[in-house]
Amino acid sequence: MTLEDHIIRPVNEPYFNIVRLIERLHRHFLDVLRTELRRMDVEDINAVQALLLYNIGEAEVVVRDLKDRGYYHGSNVSYNIKKLTEFEYLEQERCSHDRRSIRLKLTEKGMRLCNGIRELQNRLADKIVATPENRKGLDAATQSMLLVERTWTEFIRYGRE
Repeated sequence: MTLEDHIIRPVNEPYFNIVRLIERLHRHFLDVLRTELRRMDVEDINAVQALLLYNIGEAEVVVRDLKDRGYYHGSNVSYNIKKLTEFEYLEQERCSHDRRSIRLKLTEKGMRLCNGIRELQNRLADKIVATPENRKGLDAATQSMLLVERTWTEFIRYGRE
């Protein structure tokens, strides 16, 4: 082996920048939710739990689906569902056709919080896409992010690039 065989090639800069940006945006998004929770005087849940409620929305969701979609990790989602149920943001119900599955549904309290977050998201979205240029840029960014997601998903599923 030569010295060149041991030199690690730098990561492609645009790719590296987007990976770092994904991580930073997720943290910032949780900060936005934290700020909105404070503004709404909600002190009994955290930003991750608020995001879970927002992702459930008006639908009835099976716990397994939340995990399968990749939004949450197993023990993390179980803990957060337990807390959200304790604080009366969520209702849990066993599925009649599969007693092992549990359906989740927002309570009225959970729906009020979800609607508040949705209103905030609409205001922020309107601000971001206020011009056709911004809308076009956001559409292009979305396509780039979908490409990264597809590449990562293929790697996870098939173990290859």
